[in-house]
Amino acid sequence: MACAPPDILQGWTHSDFPIDDASRVGEARRFAAHESAAMGWNGTDSGRLSLVVTELATNLHRHAKGGRLLIASIPQRRQVEVIAIDHGPGIPDLHVVMRDGYSTGGSPGTGLGAVRRLADAFDIHSTGQGTVCVARVEERPLEEEDGFAAAGAAPRSPGTAHAIRIGAICLPLRGEAVCGDGWAMAIEGERIALCMADGLGHGPEAARASQGALEVFAQGPFSELGGLADRMHLGLQSTRGAAVCSLRWDDAASPVHSASIGNVSARLVSGVEDRSIPSQHGTVGLHIRKAREIATAAPAYAMLIVHTDGIETRWPPGAIHSLLGRDPTLVAALLLRDHHRARDDATVVVVQRAG
Repeated sequence: MACAPPDILQGWTHSDFPIDDASRVGEARRFAAHESAAMGWNGTDSGRLSLVVTELATNLHRHAKGGRLLIASIPQRRQVEVIAIDHGPGIPDLHVVMRDGYSTGGSPGTGLGAVRRLADAFDIHSTGQGTVCVARVEERPLEEEDGFAAAGAAPRSPGTAHAIRIGAICLPLRGEAVCGDGWAMAIEGERIALCMADGLGHGPEAARASQGALEVFAQGPFSELGGLADRMHLGLQSTRGAAVCSLRWDDAASPVHSASIGNVSARLVSGVEDRSIPSQHGTVGLHIRKAREIATAAPAYAMLIVHTDGIETRWPPGAIHSLLGRDPTLVAALLLRDHHRARDDATVVVVQRAG
């Protein structure tokens, strides 16, 4: 009897709202409302999302430098993710501002405490260099519409599946309607397979190349990675080509197996070790040497970080050590804030195993 193919988590793309004017608060709120309506949400959940977006955007406008709000709908999880990023001055005492009802500006949601209460997942990190914050709102079952979980229901942990936590940001070049990067992941028990593709250039033709690679990946995500890269090479020959990194990680004690071609970077970071995953030169669909699968030992408690060249390669791992064990989206947001090359699409995916 044939086994069912693993579910493929299709990567999501964020829309970017620089909060440089009061009007951008309403623009971000209307966009979020459109996304929740497209998923058929009820008024209660859409209202929670609206308050979360309004509160975070208002805080950025009133208190932060270089603030921006990233919003993505994740239909496979019936969820909308909201990420707030700024460049300072930071929040001196998070314990104070997280008290429900605390607000320095009389904002509609009465403070970050309200955001934490209204969201289904929330995490925040702040230093003098700035603040990164993630809030996820999802459609709740009918029995939870009053704000209380059904008796016996397990607590939510959005971004978690099979004890694997995923944080991701995928951002097109400003002014482009589509992103030339793409990513997808398969999860099967403790096993994960991840593919990230960066189509040459940006815009629709770059997106066609990256999506072509992901379509090949979806046909056999756990197959031998050298052969997978060869099949991608054949499949992308009618496109402009792409840099592609494919990885497989069977469990926490296993090495990470990879076949990486081009300038997609992958690193394993723990509190004591930082290991780069090798990549070979070439462009999938145009010219590559014979692809081969490589194994890289994973340090204990390692976080896997994969990103396209829209993020600088030589970022210091110590910058994210304080976020080990936190929501992995905070790591993606910090790397985007401090190491984004604004002239290209940018994608970061962070994978962390629970415990």
